[in-house]
Amino acid sequence: MTEEATCCTPDSNSSVCKVEAIISVDERGQMVLPKELRERAHIHAGDKLAVVGCERDGAVCCISLIKAEALSGMVKGVLGPIFTELR
Repeated sequence: MTEEATCCTPDSNSSVCKVEAIISVDERGQMVLPKELRERAHIHAGDKLAVVGCERDGAVCCISLIKAEALSGMVKGVLGPIFTELR
């Protein structure tokens, strides 16, 4: 998968969203992602995840986790051409 073409891009025809797990939040606000999901998503200790929230009517209705490196690639893909044109 390249930085320009991640599964999160809207034009991806092979993208499938589904409930992967139901997890609990403890009293300290911590959660555990199931091992199988971490392995399939290639999430390892020390990896950075961006937390992206979507709002509807002033309340957060959806929270997504995106690997920070993938998010960085998406931002570069969108903003890179703009900055290139400004040079």
